[in-house]
Amino acid sequence: MANIASAKKRIRLTKKQTARNRTVRSAYRTAIKRFEQALAANDIEQAQELLLVAISRIDWAASRGVIHKNEAARRKSRLTKRLRQAS
Repeated sequence: MANIASAKKRIRLTKKQTARNRTVRSAYRTAIKRFEQALAANDIEQAQELLLVAISRIDWAASRGVIHKNEAARRKSRLTKRLRQAS
């Protein structure tokens, strides 16, 4: 365990940041899974709506610094491509 005050503070901050990052990451992964489930069920209209939600969550995660902006762009591109191929 840390003895120095600044190190103790960093431990507290890291716990907060880790919890925040975990919720953001969970939200965008859940949005992607819902989109993929709609695609698997061949529900194209529902998938289109869920794609917008997923893109929004991915952008949100990128703006928070949870994922890199290039990773966000790559994920959005792949999801859009899968929707186009399905329809």
